[in-house]
Amino acid sequence: PGVAGGGGGAGQAGEDGSPSGGGGQGGDGTASSITGSSVTRGGGGGGGSYNTEGRVSGEGGAGGGGDAGSRPTSNGTANTGGGGAGAPGSAGQEGLGGSGIVIISVPDAFYSGTVTGSPTVATGVSGKTVMSFTGSGSYTP
Repeated sequence: PGVAGGGGGAGQAGEDGSPSGGGGQGGDGTASSITGSSVTRGGGGGGGSYNTEGRVSGEGGAGGGGDAGSRPTSNGTANTGGGGAGAPGSAGQEGLGGSGIVIISVPDAFYSGTVTGSPTVATGVSGKTVMSFTGSGSYTP
């Protein structure tokens, strides 16, 4: 029986898998408050385990990492950059990493120009306008 280590997160390394304990836990992501509230992104995916002897698979790290203990294996959470989970079982399918996000912060006094796409735009966040893009788009000053 084999086990896999958990994926590293933006804020912490993943844990090693162990033959007695199963797949390793994904590392936690890192928190930021650039959008005005604290959000954790970039968690590592949990490591899979070949479960013929009851070993558990690892959980995804905080910040969008996928959980290998679920069936089917989970993907990283969208718009977090979280890692996909390892495959639980000998023929399982590993998860996919979560899509990322682009954040642009501009001082309110200088915010003018053209925004394309559909970003979330927040004004007055510590005197800045913050644009969060989860799909295609652009900002041209």
